Amino acid sequence: REQRTKAKAVSFGIIYGQGAFGLSRSLGIRQREAADFIAAYKKRYPGVLAFIEECISRAETTGKATTLLGRQRAIPEIQSRNRARRALGERLAVNTVVQGTAADMIKVAMVRVHRRIRREGLPARILIQVHDELVLEARRECTDTAAAVVREEMEGAMPLKVPVRVDLGWGENWLEAKGD
Repeated sequence: REQRTKAKAVSFGIIYGQGAFGLSRSLGIRQREAADFIAAYKKRYPGVLAFIEECISRAETTGKATTLLGRQRAIPEIQSRNRARRALGERLAVNTVVQGTAADMIKVAMVRVHRRIRREGLPARILIQVHDELVLEARRECTDTAAAVVREEMEGAMPLKVPVRVDLGWGENWLEAKGD
């Protein structure tokens, strides 16, 4: 779990333009070590840099960013002559595609989970959605079935080249279900 947290900090930090200083602070490591992490990451995953450049280029050309499902957001900052404002536009161009697509995906997953629960007559229901998490309420005797439905529908919400993996937990309350 700790390794996953660090990996997310590095991945999202690089995607959103965080430098060695910011990464060193978020991970509690020396700035030189953070710079080495960033360099190694960029070398190992050149597709990430190509993706970032593509998001920025599209926003420069069209003045907007578009999620994988076609939702659009205007990004006028991308045309600014002010360096800081333009940098904001570049971050927004990438963030909109990544976070906007994630938001689209969780919404699709929610509809799929809800429909499947109804279709199969499971004694379960979606209570809330928080970022990329769904919280359901289900009878104890159908926990395994409900968990299987949630996993299948969330992992299959959108066809992607990289498989989506879903972590599941259950308990008497949300804290217990998160199982830190």
